[in-house]
Amino acid sequence: MNRRPCIAPLSISVFYPCYNEEANVEKTTLAALKTLQRISDDFEIIIVDDGSKDRTGEIADRLALEHAQVRAVHNEPNRGYGGALQRGFRESTKSWVFYTDGDGQFDFEEIDKLISMLDKYDIISAYRIDRKDPMMRKINGYCWTTLVNLLFWQRLRDIDCAFKIFPRQLFDEIEMKSSGALIDAEILARAKRRGYSVGQVGVHHYQRTAGEQTGANMGVIFRAFKELFGLWREIHGSK
Repeated sequence: MNRRPCIAPLSISVFYPCYNEEANVEKTTLAALKTLQRISDDFEIIIVDDGSKDRTGEIADRLALEHAQVRAVHNEPNRGYGGALQRGFRESTKSWVFYTDGDGQFDFEEIDKLISMLDKYDIISAYRIDRKDPMMRKINGYCWTTLVNLLFWQRLRDIDCAFKIFPRQLFDEIEMKSSGALIDAEILARAKRRGYSVGQVGVHHYQRTAGEQTGANMGVIFRAFKELFGLWREIHGSK
C-alpha cells in the first residue's frame, strides 16, 4: 500500500521532546534550522517541553520568538516520553513528520539518508550505528527490539531509535495510547497492521555532551511490558 505524500517540494514537520535539556535545546534547534533551510522551503520545528524543571521551556519560548519556523509547546505536568511524542505528532501540520531527541546525540544532516528513501517506503526508521550508550542500556534495547519483532512479526533493527520519518496522515488513522516507552513499538505495529511499509537505514549516534540521561526506572519498565502485551492482545485479537 502506498500512502506516501509528494516528496518534492518537501513539506516537513520536525519535532523533538525535551525534558530538562536547557544545555541542549538551543544548539539542537539551531542545527535543525540549518539543515531544514537547506532541504525545504516548507517546514516547521516544534520543541516539545515535557514539563521541564529547568530553563528548557524559557529557552524554547525565546527561540520561537526569534525564528518564525519554530514553535514551542509545553506539557504541564510531565507526560512521559510517549506523551511527549504524542504531543509532537498531533501538533505537526506538514505532510511528513520527522522526530528525534532533544539531547544532541544525532546529526540532523543525516536526515538526507531518510529522505532519499521516501520514494520507496511509507516510513523510514533509522538504526543507530555504534550506539553511544552504557552497555546495559544497549543490551536492554537489543532484547526489547527482539521481543517486539517476535510479537509483531517485524524485522526492525532498532525499534526505539529516535530518528524516524512518518507520513502525517498516519496519525489521523491510528490511536496512540502509550505514554511511556512503548510508544515507538506501538506506532510501528499499528502502521504495519494498516499496510504501511517501513524502510531502514543506519545513522551515527554520538555521546551526550551536556545534560543528564534519564534512564528508565523499574516502574517504567514494568509498565512498558504490561502495555506491550496489551497491545499484542489488541492487535492479534482484532485480526
